[in-house]
Parts: sequence; structure tokens; C-alpha cells
Amino acid sequence: MKKKILVVDDEQTTCVLLENFLSPEYEVVTKTSGIEALLWLNNNLPDLIISDIQMAKMNGYEFLKEVRLSGFTKHTPIIMLSGNKESKERIKCYQLGAQDYLTKPFNPEELKEVTKKNLFPIHYASNW
Repeated sequence: MKKKILVVDDEQTTCVLLENFLSPEYEVVTKTSGIEALLWLNNNLPDLIISDIQMAKMNGYEFLKEVRLSGFTKHTPIIMLSGNKESKERIKCYQLGAQDYLTKPFNPEELKEVTKKNLFPIHYASNW
């Protein structure tokens, strides 16, 4: 059974790109807003969440806070995506509970490795 990844980004092109890149190995569900994603999370539990930060209605920080406050998803690994390369934004994501942070445009190979690291941390480490 494939691991399930929730992708949250208000840019449809990013959702399609991530879905096309990750779907050969994982089940990928895309949502175009944090609000839509939270509603989906009420009845579903992904193995990993990948979320943009700059989104309308609910930004990635707000979404991340809500996910961490939920009993069901508070331990779900989260990778944040942003076009901002400033370290203070990255630090804020870590302080709010994100496991990783990638800047856009991201390297697909780096995304693949960060995804594996978060979904299979013990197996990934054993390959070192």
C-alpha cells in the first residue's frame, strides 16, 4: 500500500507538478487552500504533508499551527515550501513544527530525498 501525501498549494501548477513527480511512488492528494486541506484532514490521515507558505485565505503558518493543534495530525511530518530564501522564515516554520523547508523553485531530486527521509526515517538512516 502506497504512503499518502497531502499537497497544499494555491498554485495549481505546483500541485500538478508535485502530483506528477510523487505519484509513481506515493498516493498524492492535492488541495488548493489550507481551509480545504483542514476539512479533508477531518476524515483522512496522510503520512506526510507538503504545504506552501504564501497562500490566500489561510497562509502556511496558520495551516501548520492548526495541523499541530489537532490530535490526529500533530505528529504528521510536514515539509514547507516557499519562494522566500530568508532564514527567518525557515526558522519560523521549524518553531511551528515543520520537519523540513524547501525553497521554490525546488530541486525535484532534493524533494524526493526529503520526502523519503520523512516517510521512512529509520530505513533512510540505515542506508548511510
